Amino acid sequence: MEALDLIKKYSKIVEKPMREILGSFLERKFQKLAFYQISTGGKRLRPALSILSCQLLGGKIKDVLYPAAGIEILHNYTLIVDDIIDHSFLRRNQPTLWFKFGTSIAECLGMIYAASIFQAAQRSKFPSKINEIFASTLKKIIQGEILDILFERAGRENEPYISENRYFEISEKDYLKMVSQKTAALFEAACEVGGICANGKEKEIQALKNYGFNLGIAFQIRDDILDIFGEEKKFGKKIGKDIEERKGGNFLILLALGELPFSKRKKLETILKKKKIKNEDLKKAVKLIEETSALKKATFWSKKFIKKAKRSLELLPQNKWNEILKEIADFIIQREK
Repeated sequence: MEALDLIKKYSKIVEKPMREILGSFLERKFQKLAFYQISTGGKRLRPALSILSCQLLGGKIKDVLYPAAGIEILHNYTLIVDDIIDHSFLRRNQPTLWFKFGTSIAECLGMIYAASIFQAAQRSKFPSKINEIFASTLKKIIQGEILDILFERAGRENEPYISENRYFEISEKDYLKMVSQKTAALFEAACEVGGICANGKEKEIQALKNYGFNLGIAFQIRDDILDIFGEEKKFGKKIGKDIEERKGGNFLILLALGELPFSKRKKLETILKKKKIKNEDLKKAVKLIEETSALKKATFWSKKFIKKAKRSLELLPQNKWNEILKEIADFIIQREK
């Protein structure tokens, strides 16, 4: 698949400006710490979307390189925060930043990533526009993260706001709002930034935003599927982590709870409300989810959003880059990690 080869190529291209920005104003010993998060790998899909969106509208890689690096730094910043909140030990088959260096150091390094996002925007032809997109996107992601926490079925009882505002019922509309902010917002921003750096017309930039937004929702649904039914080595994260974290915001858990008969729903809810969820509980929860059509429904929804994403590409120039963005859309719902 040409798209995957290009993503790998752009991943290497964007590495240098990321390190340049992250390492600026830092002593060498702290540079090594700052580089750990980006050195653990990752698909670099979001900066690739920025570059491809720019190329689709006739722009060049140099026009979008630093904003694309900023997109990936922003993404990694949210991962640092997410891993601390979720107490995740593993990401990309590597120890998470906080688990390797401790929470205090991870929080400090997170601030370095936050500062670096806006440095990247300053190194573009449209610093003011790009800065506004980065700022609004980061705020959307944080709101989505808060919703994701409030969707948890139990835990964090020592945090008053969460205890008082927890969602006891979560609808599909609630889920879509959460993933629109937490995941889709960054995909949307990546494509928008690419269009802006190519001097795209308003209609073209809107079409790119729509493509990225729908792609992002499909991506998250696929992530939810892989969390329950993926292979740990391929996925790079612990399977069943969302069950362990009592996530009401995993689409399969949400769908299963809505479909299971009363007695089995209560069994799943009891597991999700346990103080400590053991491997035995994980297996029971997965088995209950398997008894429903949650996997089938979630797969249908992800394909539905991919179709919407592809429809947006019909409004854009029909060239090589357009075809590659279509390939990426297909890859999103077939990926194993």
